[in-house]
Amino acid sequence: MGISQTVSKHVADVVIDVPPVNALSSKGWFELADVLRASGSDPDVNAVLLRAEGRGFCAGVDIKALDSDPTNEELIAVNRGCAEAFAAVYECAVPVVAAVHGFCLGGGIGLVGNADIVVASEDATFGLPELARGALGAATHLGRLVPPKEARWMLYSGSTASAQDLRGYGSVMKVVSREDLVFESRLVAEVIADQHPRLVRAAKEALNGIDPVDVRRSYRFEQGFTFELNLTDVPDEARRAFVEKRDPDFGS
Repeated sequence: MGISQTVSKHVADVVIDVPPVNALSSKGWFELADVLRASGSDPDVNAVLLRAEGRGFCAGVDIKALDSDPTNEELIAVNRGCAEAFAAVYECAVPVVAAVHGFCLGGGIGLVGNADIVVASEDATFGLPELARGALGAATHLGRLVPPKEARWMLYSGSTASAQDLRGYGSVMKVVSREDLVFESRLVAEVIADQHPRLVRAAKEALNGIDPVDVRRSYRFEQGFTFELNLTDVPDEARRAFVEKRDPDFGS
């Protein structure tokens, strides 16, 4: 369990397995970033397949870890950890194929939005419930998956989009059965891995270079609002209510 990596046929298989819902603490986000960067630096790796075990791809940040730390040190660390993990996907020297099943929420959007290719199972759903958790962030990455007005609605309302929705938007390459997800997404990764490694790496760098959005700077801008909000008591109550499985009480 945790974050694992194996290499076969020039594809690094990076797996998130953190029960019960693949919600990561700051340590988990930094570990994921390290594994992704190491995979891209491996001369035997031409592509990365990023996937998960369990009920869903990723439920984002471990809210319980945040709520149990009154010092805000975990909040600072997890924000930096998320930034590093998202950047590690985007800046990985080789293309990253994300295989998404079940829920993809919060930080999961940050990972998938920065991936080069997305393959999703029929049961996959994508959402950014940050407002309900007293935070902001990953709208940068949601905007790489859905159209601008849809991204705004999803952020404001906490609503989710289906794999078929994203297929229609063109951000999901293909939608497959849950049973076929790993097989089908690995086939995609292997097609990329069959290219000459120098060409693949040059193509990844070139595509990042012409990207109209600086995803690292954009996400960092968003994070500033989370820190600003934490100067009030609103995020504390939102997180506490989530952990206690009740509606938040923000008073009058």
